[in-house]
Amino acid sequence: MRRRIGWLALALVFLVGGFSWAAGRGEEREELFRRIELLAEAMTVIRSDYVEPVGPKELVYGALKGMIGALDRHSQFLDPEAFREMQVETRGEFGGLGMEITLSDEEVLTIVSPMEGTPSAQANLKPGDRIVKIDGNSTRGIALHEAVKQLRGKPGSTVVLTILRESEKQVFDVQLKRSVIRIPSIKAVQMLPGKIGYARIVEFQDNTPRDLLKALKQLRKESPEGWILDLRNNPGGLLDVAVEVAQAFLPEGKLIVYTKGRVPDQNMEFSSRARDPILGEPIVVLVNGGSASASEIVAGALRDHGRAVLLGEKTFGKGSVQTVIPLSDGSAVRLTTSLYYTPSGQSIHGQGLEPDLEIHPEPPPEGGRESAFNSEEEAPVASDPMVIRAIRVLKEGLPKQDAEKAAG
Repeated sequence: MRRRIGWLALALVFLVGGFSWAAGRGEEREELFRRIELLAEAMTVIRSDYVEPVGPKELVYGALKGMIGALDRHSQFLDPEAFREMQVETRGEFGGLGMEITLSDEEVLTIVSPMEGTPSAQANLKPGDRIVKIDGNSTRGIALHEAVKQLRGKPGSTVVLTILRESEKQVFDVQLKRSVIRIPSIKAVQMLPGKIGYARIVEFQDNTPRDLLKALKQLRKESPEGWILDLRNNPGGLLDVAVEVAQAFLPEGKLIVYTKGRVPDQNMEFSSRARDPILGEPIVVLVNGGSASASEIVAGALRDHGRAVLLGEKTFGKGSVQTVIPLSDGSAVRLTTSLYYTPSGQSIHGQGLEPDLEIHPEPPPEGGRESAFNSEEEAPVASDPMVIRAIRVLKEGLPKQDAEKAAG
């Protein structure tokens, strides 16, 4: 038995050899070797004594999932199938429910943001709702990629979610019908009463800067006196896209966001380089608990440089950078490598951004929809209470106590 353990330990050392020799010296390296031998010992016991045969792939994949998942709620091991599922997301169309999900600090499956016009938004699911069961099966201990797999399915099929809404102290079931999810980048760009330009960004995708700049160029011909940038329920997206959007409203050379990690290569700064930014008119950025990641980068940068005030609710607080590193067998590691910071040095992660003017939307009628934008015919942008308040702020300024808070 001891010899078998020794050979397995030696094999594991070779598997991680490049890492082990670079990652530690002296006592640290010896400690790593001892722990690898412990892992080999456990794997050998499982293979010899577990009630059913377990193959090497299952053992190694299980160890990787546990090891990486224990780091934080955003890091994970992706087997080849899960890696392919993740790549499907980046193509912008898939069959599912239309929601961004994460694992909370308590490892509870949580909705970050329902995507507008999708089954999740139509069912009035909200940011912060906890998904405690999927089709009657508990989500306790579920991996994020496994949850995504269960939520997706053939368009037209149904799934029952058991939702815990802590803000209202209620648990309820909701049945949703899956549909093909096409994620638009920009929902609406228009001129509002009072010559206020309005742009709503649903998610930060590759084409977002191009589409936004084209739309803003048209609106600028009408000489707007202020701007509303609506980032409510925007779960984020690509970092470089967030930088391009922010720089459309900032002078050249202004810091937009910086990242800090353990490795020097992960410490980066991103500054504005726009040729013809919008600089003269005031801006209100609308945010809520579903505004996350790239949305928070844009909102934080514009506020830190005095270009915008934030109106709405505290943002989600997703400020970590994940790097996806493909592995040799088609699997991958999704690893948190750094954290975002706003230009003033504020960490977004786990904290979110407090609005300068806090406004909570009124709850929808029973069976109604939370968002004013699920149907433009039902709820035009100009009739949205938060948009109306934003227009008033642009015309009259913040109330005195809120203006003092924003300045101090």
